[in-house]
Amino acid sequence: MQFDLRSFLESARVPYQTHFLAELTQADFGGFTLAAPAECDFTATPTADGAALLLCVKAQVHAECARCLEPLHRDYAFEREYLVRLRDLDDPDFELPCQEGCLDLSELVYQELIFEVPTVLLCSADCQGLCPICGKKKAAGCTCQPADQAAPADARLSILKQLLS
Repeated sequence: MQFDLRSFLESARVPYQTHFLAELTQADFGGFTLAAPAECDFTATPTADGAALLLCVKAQVHAECARCLEPLHRDYAFEREYLVRLRDLDDPDFELPCQEGCLDLSELVYQELIFEVPTVLLCSADCQGLCPICGKKKAAGCTCQPADQAAPADARLSILKQLLS
């Protein structure tokens, strides 16, 4: 969805509000996906020297636990506020995804989701992960010998174990 930010900054007198769905279910987030399009509300309010923008996002994330590989589902809801002036649109370092004065709201939602969702997702804070020996979940009662008591997989590496002692 495109929002003509330049035109709004030049002539708007009343706030602009919209509700939209950001179709990002096929987007590459590098570690998670969206279960459904993100629900978004966008408001632009004229100010004395520009505009105040408010973006509200609700999204459901699907991923795998980084330790035990179990599927997990999380809901994220957040708001972001921006203050924009007309001269910002000509700044090459302008932080918002804007081309020729038009703000790409779907791209903005994508960028904010990248910042909001952690890169390492866990099913719980105390997840013990998988056993490196048998591959079962440690929390499920793995009975393998702890790695620090097991013999090294390769006898040539035993010298490294001695150095750590």
